[in-house]
Amino acid sequence: MSKRIGLVAAAVAVPAALVLTSVGIGQAAEHTPPSASAPAGEAAPRTAAVKNLDDPAKKEIAMKLVSSAENSSLDWRAQFKYIEDIDDGRGYTAGIIGFCSGTGDMLELVEYYTQVKPGNVLAKYLPALREVDGSDSHDGLDPNFTKDWKKAAEDKAFQDAQEHERDRVYFNPSVSQGKSDGIGTLGQFIYYDAIVMHGPGDSKYSFGGIRKTAMSKAKTPAQGGDEKTYLNAFLDARKKAMQSEEAHSDTSRVDTEQRKFLNEGNLGLEPPLKWKVYGDPFEINS
Repeated sequence: MSKRIGLVAAAVAVPAALVLTSVGIGQAAEHTPPSASAPAGEAAPRTAAVKNLDDPAKKEIAMKLVSSAENSSLDWRAQFKYIEDIDDGRGYTAGIIGFCSGTGDMLELVEYYTQVKPGNVLAKYLPALREVDGSDSHDGLDPNFTKDWKKAAEDKAFQDAQEHERDRVYFNPSVSQGKSDGIGTLGQFIYYDAIVMHGPGDSKYSFGGIRKTAMSKAKTPAQGGDEKTYLNAFLDARKKAMQSEEAHSDTSRVDTEQRKFLNEGNLGLEPPLKWKVYGDPFEINS
């Protein structure tokens, strides 16, 4: 499972404006153009508004896409119990989004879970999680932390806590930033996948740093730029961030997934979707 570069996970500050200022190529097909036969002064019929990544069906697709890269499976709900040390310098990586003991987001997750359900099986590890934050140490966690994590994952309250923290720290900020930048569903997913791996923040290889590099090469649609051109610039910057670290040097989630959808002009992230990650084929047909 991949993991983000920043050592402290914190919510991304995003502009308040959420109005899209342009419509991408893949989205344009979802609008009905004015009819030449429409009576003068009468508006042509309109279809439903373009969906963003926070639409429930689109969000489900996003979860499956990330899971295909993080867990080699489309069954993202089976990952609540996942936990291992993948030797990437971030300690234990666990759960549906790869919360890490060394990057702060696992600590915040267990703190939130303990607020919701005091005395849970993971609460006793809070002092140790505070101590190992920022390192790959297992001090105070071994030998039973992984067993207790899997036990907690059977609890609906812990599953809900994982989804809450995923949305608070990663999903909602990336989608909001995408809307502010004027990018559509695929672009919002590209942002989300980047923030999952590289973390929020403004350092060179964090989400904010990647976005800053992309914006130095191309304008966002909100700035009057072309959506595909900007997203290609973002993916170029994302690849460099991945290649800066051995654990993320396989860039297939960009090359044979996100870039593939972009080259196909599927800016609305519309099924059917076919892609490969690490050479493994996946598809979503509806």
